[in-house]
Amino acid sequence: MHLLFISSLLPDGRSSTGFEIANRAISEGLEAAGARLTLVGFRRPGALPPERAHVDLGELAIENGAAGRAQKIRWVLDAWRSGLPVGSAKLRGLGEAALRARLTEAGPFDAVVLSSVQMPIAYPFLSTLAPVIFVAHNVEHLSAAENAEHARSRVARFLYRREAKLLRGAEARLCREAAVIHSLAAEDARNLGLADDPRSIPLSLTVGHGGPREDDGTRAADVVMIGTWSWAPNRAGLDWFVESVAPLLPADVTVAIAGRFDGAPPAAPPQVSFHGRVPDAQAFVRSGRVVALATRGGTGVQLKTIETLEEGMPAVATPLALRGLGAVLPSNLRVASDPGAFAAALADLVRRERAGETLRLDGRAFAQRQAGDLQRGLKQGLARLAGSAEPVLAQPEPADAASRRTVAR
Repeated sequence: MHLLFISSLLPDGRSSTGFEIANRAISEGLEAAGARLTLVGFRRPGALPPERAHVDLGELAIENGAAGRAQKIRWVLDAWRSGLPVGSAKLRGLGEAALRARLTEAGPFDAVVLSSVQMPIAYPFLSTLAPVIFVAHNVEHLSAAENAEHARSRVARFLYRREAKLLRGAEARLCREAAVIHSLAAEDARNLGLADDPRSIPLSLTVGHGGPREDDGTRAADVVMIGTWSWAPNRAGLDWFVESVAPLLPADVTVAIAGRFDGAPPAAPPQVSFHGRVPDAQAFVRSGRVVALATRGGTGVQLKTIETLEEGMPAVATPLALRGLGAVLPSNLRVASDPGAFAAALADLVRRERAGETLRLDGRAFAQRQAGDLQRGLKQGLARLAGSAEPVLAQPEPADAASRRTVAR
């Protein structure tokens, strides 16, 4: 079975955001399940095209963290004029006719995987090309509504409410049209109205880091955090940690925070340092004694939580950081929801680790369980799809297609 795997960005070998890590795990899982994939998407400026079969839609800068104020205003104005959410309006530059022509480069295909909502909102025809597997990474309209609640200005609150309204309608349409819907947490399926829908198959995720790690005992910080802080739900958790948790930590407990910001980092106590985007996320996480997983909102699954547990790292997590995971969790994980309990749990684990107690565990069992559950879910989705999918022949290529072909064979 040949699948077009359509996402906003092609993988570039440096999967650093949760969205990119999830795309990699799902696309590789589909290939492991026997499907043949052609990846379709834009390319981050300066990124090399993937070595897997792909259709490169060209370079496109869409990340808030790398954009200036003028660019963000243009995005909002484009979204307003087009009646689209901002994330989808960013993708509309190619045009429908040009995108249709580019898709012919993939040849005949049996089905389309729409990974998240941005591309099928920007180009609604994508959900009509063939039977669809829709991957709902998050319940986007609920995340936007949460962002509106946490917004610190009237303008931001208004824009997020607009996003929530548009996204709610788009998600409902995609769920109606899809042959299979994969969410990343059972709670997300319920929030999408799919609790009893046989097309709904929640997926577990793995980042592939399970296994014992060599530990030379070097620690660069007591507590580490890493994330894409330009994404509003992540930023809400970081702000809560910096404003409410960090001031309650002992003065000698150091905190290192890595990841890209949209603007300047928040003001923080003196023992908190910010390191921007680091070249090796795994090495950064392992350089700390304890990981703080301070999720305070959003939907979907937290890839940084999965990565931490697969690494076997001791951690303190809010209940929301554990959504989408099973009831069996590692013994070196503490769960706390209020600032005092969160800070106390971090301080206790740091103290024990400093004293020489071995708190790092072998994450292989957790990783293997996640990988096995992912494969079962993907195979179930492909089996359901196979009952209705028929090969779709791409329309004839335009005469000049050969000169524009960028698909990797």
